[in-house]
Amino acid sequence: MEKLTNEKMRTFGGHERIGMFNAGEKITEFGEKQNSANEALAANVNDLIKRVCALEDKAEKHEEVMKTLARELNAFKKELDRLRLSEKLNSGAVERLNKAINLAQGEEDTSESK
Repeated sequence: MEKLTNEKMRTFGGHERIGMFNAGEKITEFGEKQNSANEALAANVNDLIKRVCALEDKAEKHEEVMKTLARELNAFKKELDRLRLSEKLNSGAVERLNKAINLAQGEEDTSESK
């Protein structure tokens, strides 16, 4: 792709006097320059269209990845919350069992000493 510059897009100098006999030649020269400028501009526009389409495709893929990550993160959070609740419930159960064992040992110790 050709880089567009002001000079490349200039198709008419326009400040010189054009005589009647060389007007046809000047019009042909202008037409050729205009065609070249149009071709360069069209190539750049087409390249931009391709790049925008590629970016849109990437954005759609990124959006799908982000949605998947959000679902996975939500599932992870639910699992983490479940584990935290289980840990609290298990800790309470362990404490109750530990107290029961201590009480049972304390009662056994008391009965042996009598």
